[in-house]
Amino acid sequence: MDPLYREIILEHWQHPQNYGVLKNADIDVVENNPLCGDAIRLTIRLEDKKIKEVLFSGDGCAISKASASLFTEEIKGASLEEIKKIKEKDVLNLLGIELTPARTKCALLILRTLQKGIKLKH
Repeated sequence: MDPLYREIILEHWQHPQNYGVLKNADIDVVENNPLCGDAIRLTIRLEDKKIKEVLFSGDGCAISKASASLFTEEIKGASLEEIKKIKEKDVLNLLGIELTPARTKCALLILRTLQKGIKLKH
């Protein structure tokens, strides 16, 4: 693994960005990965159909938490239409490393959580 990406993943795991829970969120959803026990709660405040604020919380491995941290940074300010177009590869590219199939599920937990929240919202 490239040392730069290892450092980025460790930094976002140990000091995640956007960690916490928004009160009175427009989207508030929990999803888990039954294979490993990772769980993420995603809270989003919308304004004009765009993500104004986004926070996540939960327990998970380094890949799961780092992916959630990087992804929430990426989607700030995005419209719901832009969010719907995000592909799995977009999330995986944020990590910058090759993952095993089991770790890929960990990295994509944040995307599955967001997709579930958007479906519940509409």
